[in-house]
Amino acid sequence: MSELSMGDALKLFLQSSRLKGNVQALQITDIWEQIMGKTIAKYTDKIQIISNTLFITTSVAPLKNELLFQKEKIIQRVNEALGERLIKEIVIR
Repeated sequence: MSELSMGDALKLFLQSSRLKGNVQALQITDIWEQIMGKTIAKYTDKIQIISNTLFITTSVAPLKNELLFQKEKIIQRVNEALGERLIKEIVIR
């Protein structure tokens, strides 16, 4: 039987668990300011990942419009931060 590091064991567990999206959403929340900048992070109310879709919630209308224009760039940045091509779509609310 091969030995796994604790990190590898957790990765394997999360891949087969429904918790994966929640954990990744927490990771994104933690680095959202680094990915998108202070201003956007300040006015972002909520971030969720549900089955390869990133849901971004904000109550600032001009920010919603700006995020709509940057969808592809956001997908690229978030996937780079996660280290995998997880996000395929973005919904801005």
